Amino acid sequence: MARFTKINYRELWEVSMNRSTRSLNSAAVALTAGAVAALLSLAGCAAEQPTETPESPSPAPTTAPPTEEPSEPLGPRQSTTGLAAPWSIAYVENSALVSERDSGKLIELTEDGASREIATIPGVVHGGEGGLLGIAVSPASEGTQPEFLYAYSTASSGNRVQRFPLTGTPGSLTIGEATPIVEGLPSATSHNGGRIAFGPDGMLYVTVGDASQPWLSQDLDSLAGKILRLTPDGGVPDDNPFEGSPVYTYGHRNPQGIAWAADGTMYSSEFGQDTWDELNVITAGSNYGWPEVEGIAGNDRYVDPVQQWTPAEASPSGIAITNDTIYIANLRGQRVRTVPLSDLTTSSDHFVEEYGRIRDVTVSPDGKLWLLSNNTDGRVEPRAGDDRFIDSGLVK
Repeated sequence: MARFTKINYRELWEVSMNRSTRSLNSAAVALTAGAVAALLSLAGCAAEQPTETPESPSPAPTTAPPTEEPSEPLGPRQSTTGLAAPWSIAYVENSALVSERDSGKLIELTEDGASREIATIPGVVHGGEGGLLGIAVSPASEGTQPEFLYAYSTASSGNRVQRFPLTGTPGSLTIGEATPIVEGLPSATSHNGGRIAFGPDGMLYVTVGDASQPWLSQDLDSLAGKILRLTPDGGVPDDNPFEGSPVYTYGHRNPQGIAWAADGTMYSSEFGQDTWDELNVITAGSNYGWPEVEGIAGNDRYVDPVQQWTPAEASPSGIAITNDTIYIANLRGQRVRTVPLSDLTTSSDHFVEEYGRIRDVTVSPDGKLWLLSNNTDGRVEPRAGDDRFIDSGLVK
């Protein structure tokens, strides 16, 4: 049974906010030891034999420089249809792993478009917006396969992130027993956050919603309404902005998308209440204002979003960044929105109502942008073939 540590941030909160807030016992962070480094396979090298002559000594043996075997290019993917309330995507070579929120199933989509069930994650409790949500695979060197799958899900004791050994090969992938990374995150029928991703620093980032308790977002004693930063084993990095705390940023309502530009800048999409949805630039230790403000407020105590939209035209979920452009999946807005990194105040809309609600966007291993529809979760009438995982055609 995993051991958990109760984190007390009250004194730190009083210093940073200079006022008392309502508090909730912090979630328990399960620290698990052991990080297994991925090995880089190198091709063997051949040694030349020394050449002897009667007139001179034998020259020293020489060794040819090592060479790497080039990776075989991945073939084109085919679309997949008939998914049930899919939520998140992660890649192992050219296989796409998809989480199904309501069933708790982890599905493998092979490059020919076929689907197979890898496993049903034990202990997942679906209710409202809860269930099996974000997934990610551990970083791996080029030409090697990720060692672990990470999954964010709702359990009877709250939301959690677990790690699973990932074995097999694309087309026959399997997962092993779960190891807890963080448990007891606040959960509710809505506002569960749920996106997880590894940043360019190798750390695991986790978005946690306010669990329909808005006051917790400003309370550093609670992990609700926060973006967390953890080591791959679930520890708290020494350089986190709040000593001993996994909290990276706070003042969030329901962030569901995180991604990084090539220069390392982190971005997040966030559901507002009924006025403004947001696109934020994420910086360590910053307060994004919820529930004190929503959208652009011009208050120096909080970080304003770089762009905002009404929920009817947005309700943003997953995001991806490629070709100097942010791609945002929108649920209620039923579109993919693009924001150029060169001008974060502008945007363009694509596929408006063409595919219905869009839960996630992702860049495939061959550099194309794929989208995941979300019409089978009870919010709208499904269309023939829903839900689907398809090449958007926006990135050639």
